[in-house]
Amino acid sequence: MGISPSGKGTEQLRPRAPARARQPLGVTQPLPPPVPRTGTLRWRRSYTAPGCHRAEGLPAHAAPAARHRRGGRAAAVDVVTAESGRSPATRRSLPAAGLSASGGRRDGGLPGARGGRIPGCLWKLGRLNHVAIAVPDLEKSQSFYKDVLGAQVSETVALPEHGVYTVFVELGNTKLELLHPLGEKSPIASFLQKNKTGGMHHICIEVDDIKVAMTELKKKKIRILSEEPKIGAHGKPVIFLHPKDCHGVLVELEQA
Repeated sequence: MGISPSGKGTEQLRPRAPARARQPLGVTQPLPPPVPRTGTLRWRRSYTAPGCHRAEGLPAHAAPAARHRRGGRAAAVDVVTAESGRSPATRRSLPAAGLSASGGRRDGGLPGARGGRIPGCLWKLGRLNHVAIAVPDLEKSQSFYKDVLGAQVSETVALPEHGVYTVFVELGNTKLELLHPLGEKSPIASFLQKNKTGGMHHICIEVDDIKVAMTELKKKKIRILSEEPKIGAHGKPVIFLHPKDCHGVLVELEQA
């Protein structure tokens, strides 16, 4: 402390530090170059301005998706790694779905399998052969598909063993079978009594081995409407499965 001419004490003057240059608002320092890393990738965040954050040390192929902070709290960075292409949250949910981190199933590759693959059937289901429609007037139905729609329609064929008249309509990828009653005991007659204007009667699917299919379906408690296959409209063995065992649909299987 010095003595002034007036006799009063004065504080010793100290030199002031130069004022720091203030950085304009909204301008941030440039990001340092990315640091290459090997092995397990580790991420850290650094904040550049309120409401924003960035990840340092990220390789060029990684794409972190950052969400804006809310209420003063910064949301986590959801980083998608290049190895798996999935976020950490997705990878955590994979075991619950029965999947491995690489995208394959842990149980052998087939849904419903436990610890291995489900053994395949000894017979194979083929393409849809035709859809059968019961009609009360066969001639009018033939005329509709041939003259109105321009489809290729076959001649009428009688099948006394099945109690029906059949006509096939060619559609390119499959066929329609028009059914009309033949005889008093025709199953189509009883169908038309309940459906006066007609309607879909059954679907026909091809199989590669109809005998083996019958054996396995009986083991699975599927009722078959005949003890042995019958010859169908195409000259091939066919069987019919009970509609109550096929969720309300009458299914015909035909030897391919």
